[in-house]
Amino acid sequence: MVNKQLFQTRKGATQPLTNSVNNAGSAAYEFSPRHQLAQMALTGCLGQTFYASAEEQLDQIANLVLTVDNAFTAKTAVYARERGYMKDVPATLAAALAVWDTELLAQVFSRVVDNGKMLRNFVQVVRSGAMGRQSLGSRPKKLVQNWLLQATEKQLLNASIGNAPSLADVVKMVHPKPQEAWRAAWFAWLIGKPFDEAALPPITQAFERFKRENAAGVISLEVPEVPFQMLTALTLTVQQWAQIAKNGSWQMVRQNLNTFARNGVFELPGMTEAIAEKLKNANAVAKARAMPYQLLAAFKATGEQVPAKVRNALQDAMELSIANVPSFAGRVVVCPDVSGSMSSVVTGNRGTASSSVRCIDVAGLMAAAVLRKNSEARVLPFEQAVVKGLKLNARDSVMTNAQKLAKIGGGGTNCSAPLKLLADEKAQVDVVIMVSDNESWVDGTRRGATETMLQWDRIKQRNPKAKLVCIDIQPYGTTQAMERQDILNVGGFSDAVFDVVASFAKGELGAEHWVGEIEKIVLAPQ
Repeated sequence: MVNKQLFQTRKGATQPLTNSVNNAGSAAYEFSPRHQLAQMALTGCLGQTFYASAEEQLDQIANLVLTVDNAFTAKTAVYARERGYMKDVPATLAAALAVWDTELLAQVFSRVVDNGKMLRNFVQVVRSGAMGRQSLGSRPKKLVQNWLLQATEKQLLNASIGNAPSLADVVKMVHPKPQEAWRAAWFAWLIGKPFDEAALPPITQAFERFKRENAAGVISLEVPEVPFQMLTALTLTVQQWAQIAKNGSWQMVRQNLNTFARNGVFELPGMTEAIAEKLKNANAVAKARAMPYQLLAAFKATGEQVPAKVRNALQDAMELSIANVPSFAGRVVVCPDVSGSMSSVVTGNRGTASSSVRCIDVAGLMAAAVLRKNSEARVLPFEQAVVKGLKLNARDSVMTNAQKLAKIGGGGTNCSAPLKLLADEKAQVDVVIMVSDNESWVDGTRRGATETMLQWDRIKQRNPKAKLVCIDIQPYGTTQAMERQDILNVGGFSDAVFDVVASFAKGELGAEHWVGEIEKIVLAPQ
C-alpha cells in the first residue's frame, strides 16, 4: 500500500509545481532564459540590491546571452533603450554582440548608442572584458568612428562630459579621420593637441572666448551653450548661473535645482517663476521623455533652499508625465509591496551616485498613478499581511498618494496576502496588479505550487476572466506566479509598463506577453 501521508490529496494539486527557489530561499517558478534577459534589461540597475550584488547580476546577463539567440539579444538591447530608456544593460548587450555577432551589432548600434553617454558606456563595457573581449575589433571600431564623424557639435560637447572612459580616450582609441575642418580642429582641441581656434565650431569658439574673459575678470552674460559642467571650474556670478539655468535643457534643470539654489539663482527676481514654468511645461516634459520616478527622485532630492513654487512645479510635471497612463476597464486592484526589502535603492547601491528613489517609492508611485486614472481602483498595500487603515484619495496628487504609501515600510514579504484577502472576501475583480520585488518568503512552501498561485486559483473560481499582473521592480529570474494566459510578469518600471499592462488587460497580448513585445522589434539590415 502506498504511503498515504506522502501521497495524500493536496490542495492545489492541479497547479504547476515550483521548479526553483528565490533569493529569500522559498519555492518559486523560474523564468525561461529569454524572459529572464528581458526582465534584467528592463531593470538594468547593475548595482547592489537587497538580494543580489552587481557582479551576480552581470554574471547572470553574461550567461543568459550565451543561452538565447543573438537576434533576441539585439532586439532586447533596442527595446530596453528605446522603450525602457535604460543605459547600462543596453550597452552591455551591445558589447556582447560585439563579441558574438557584429552584423547584428551594426543593425542596432545607432538605436542603442543614441548619445555620447551611451557611446562611452559601450566602449567601457567592451574594454572591461566582461562580455568576453577587451578590444573593440574592426567592425565595432568602425561603428564608433562613424558616430564621432556624424555627431553634431552639441552632441560632441555633451559626450565630452564624464570619464572612464573620457571622450578624449575614445578618440585616441579609434583615430577618427574627419573630412570637415571644424571637426578636425575640435578633435585636436579635445585631446590637447595644437588647433586653429578660428576653425573651431561656433559654440566651442564661444567657450574659449568666455574662458579668456573669465580669467581676465571680464563679466559676460553671454554664457556659451556648453554643458554646464564645463563651466564649473570657472568663477561664475549669480547672473551667469541664472543664464545657465535659462539655457539648460529640461533634464539638466531638473537634475541641478540644488546647485542653482547654492549659487543664489532663486534669489534673483523672476528666476523662481522662470524655472518653475520650464519644469511644468507640457511640451518640455514630453520631449524629455520624463518618467514618473525621475520626477519623484528630483522632488525627494531637493533641499530646503529650493523654493516651494519649484517643488510644486515638479508635482505638476508628475501629473503631466502620467497623462498617457491608460484607464483599465472593470474592477482594478493594485497591490504595492511595502515590506522591508523594498527599502533598497531601485537602481542598486552605487555609493554617492545612488538614486534617492527606493523600490517602495516606485511601488507607491505605480499604485498612485493607476488610482489617479481609475478612481474606483482599490489599493491593498502588503508586507506580512495586508496593511489596514490606509486611506487614499484619488483626487490627491500622484506625489501625495505615493508618499503616503512609501511611509509604511517594514515587515516580511508575503505576495499571497492581498490575493488571500480578496479570495476570502469573495471579491469581484477584473485586473489585479502586484508591484513587488517578488521575494516572497512568509508564505513560502517547500514543494507544490506557491501560495500565490493557490490564492489566485481561488479568485479565478469566482472571476474566470480575471487577470493578474506581477510587476517585479528588481527581477532576479523567478516569480511567485507562473506565466500563462491570465498571468503577466513584467520586469522593471518604465513608461512602457502601463501600455503593456493595458494591452494585456484588453486581451491584446499573446501567450509570450512581455517577451512577445520584444520580438516585435524589427531589425533592419545594414
